[in-house]
Amino acid sequence: MDIRIGIQNSPREISFESSQSAAEVETAVSHAIDSGAKLLKLKDNKGRLFLVPVASIGYVECGAEESRRVGFIA
Repeated sequence: MDIRIGIQNSPREISFESSQSAAEVETAVSHAIDSGAKLLKLKDNKGRLFLVPVASIGYVECGAEESRRVGFIA
């Protein structure tokens, strides 16, 4: 799934592919905000860990769960 996180006062966004479902990402974001955590922790498909300050999150967008296929089917 494609995940994009917008950061307040920053023109760029964090964008990565994750194997987590939209429900898992939503739960992680909600829990981080509700519990008063300082950081939101998410992993991508390559095993990289993204630490985002909760106070700076502008938005979190979850894209399609399957990537589009490119090319011709023979």
